[in-house]
Amino acid sequence: MKFISGNRLYLALGLLFLGSSVFAARPNILLILSDDHSAPHLGAYGDPNCKKFGLTPNLDAFARESMLFQRAYTAAPQCAPSRISIFAGRSPVGVAATRFAQPARADTLLFTDLLRDHGYWVGLDGRHQHLDGRNRDSPHVTEALIEQGMRGEVFESRFDHFVRGAKTKGAELAKVPEKFHAALDGVPAEKPFFLYFGFNQPHRGWGEDHEGIDPAELELPDDWPDLPGVRLDYARYLADVRDLDTGFGLIMQALAARGLAENTLVIFMGDNGEALLRGKGTLYNRGLHVPLMVRWPGKVKPGTVSDKLISGVDLAPTLLRVADVPAGEGMTGLDFMPELLGQPFAGREQVFGERGWHFGPITRSDGFDLSRSVTTQRYNYIYNAIPERSYTPVDMVKQNIAYDDIKAARQDGSLSAIHERIYFQNPRPIFELYDLAADPFELNNLAGQESVQQIETDLREELDRWMVRESDFLPLPSHAHQNTP
Repeated sequence: MKFISGNRLYLALGLLFLGSSVFAARPNILLILSDDHSAPHLGAYGDPNCKKFGLTPNLDAFARESMLFQRAYTAAPQCAPSRISIFAGRSPVGVAATRFAQPARADTLLFTDLLRDHGYWVGLDGRHQHLDGRNRDSPHVTEALIEQGMRGEVFESRFDHFVRGAKTKGAELAKVPEKFHAALDGVPAEKPFFLYFGFNQPHRGWGEDHEGIDPAELELPDDWPDLPGVRLDYARYLADVRDLDTGFGLIMQALAARGLAENTLVIFMGDNGEALLRGKGTLYNRGLHVPLMVRWPGKVKPGTVSDKLISGVDLAPTLLRVADVPAGEGMTGLDFMPELLGQPFAGREQVFGERGWHFGPITRSDGFDLSRSVTTQRYNYIYNAIPERSYTPVDMVKQNIAYDDIKAARQDGSLSAIHERIYFQNPRPIFELYDLAADPFELNNLAGQESVQQIETDLREELDRWMVRESDFLPLPSHAHQNTP
């Protein structure tokens, strides 16, 4: 296969002659991703609604056995580029996959390639991982992807088990254990495994059910208008979070039933932000900030909490380190295994995010937007390269009760001034700076204020450096700043 170098192929062939005892001490790895699921929507993260209505008992129990990361971020607020960055250990910009469902180039090394070269069985199952594009695309696009080795038999041959997309919603939720067992039935007894399993929940399409969740009793974040449609939409989202928790519990039961719980490192993570207001598709906190929990019996101290900044690109080098496999050439992620083991770990000073085209119209920001961000422990700095695109919530514009209510409130003059600004300002600011400690809902843009001038300059220059390293195609924020009136 053209993506395997001669040295790597030689190493892979040589490992075939090693005894199975070499692999015995290495853990199995199970990566479970939820879909459109921001922090803090788990009881373990202190979400008052999940706690009040008891929505996430299985994930909360898992948190008590794990290390819970308070400050984990994905590299993009959209599922395809964020998932690619997890597997490549590189930003979507760096692997030319910023357009929604554009696969990384065929020669992009994935951490699963290296695991497989070093004796792991590797598999993909559950919700579509988007590593080879969209579920369905135009025939000529699919043909082009196959020609480039980004899709089809050549790509699928990189995995021992490949399911492009299995649904977990509705009646399919009860079949999760069946899918999980069917995947692991193919693992040879002498090999450790890596399995990705994705859930559809809580992606939109959650229906009208919200039994047991009273919209009137929900606590809303300050940046959401308190309107009936907003409350009802939120209740339905949380019902899908509850279904996610049920499915997660089924997988944990199946893992235990196979006698694999003690020798399997399990990661639970959200793929990107929730498809609610100021979440998915934005570089605000709820667009990139996701739950991340890691359970590793005998290695990770149960019930521990980390406040270190973690990026989605950091999973690849960390999991390779866990498997005693050298990180791949070109991977820019930071190995955080020392943090898992309770060892000294300096961690990151910042994480970076990017937003490119999402499925939708190119005339609105829900379809086409170009923005970049850098987030530190305290601040979030956003660069909007096309500020004339006013904010439009992703996946929420077609007969959506929440957004329809907001537009109606604006029409009749009842929408507050602050909500008018954050949802309808046009043009948007080119630069946004938020103090996450003092302003967690990102309501007060500090960009341009003299009191934070040095902080803004430092973050803008950090973003410049990152964009240069990643060969970003956008104008640098410092260039944009120099030309801003």
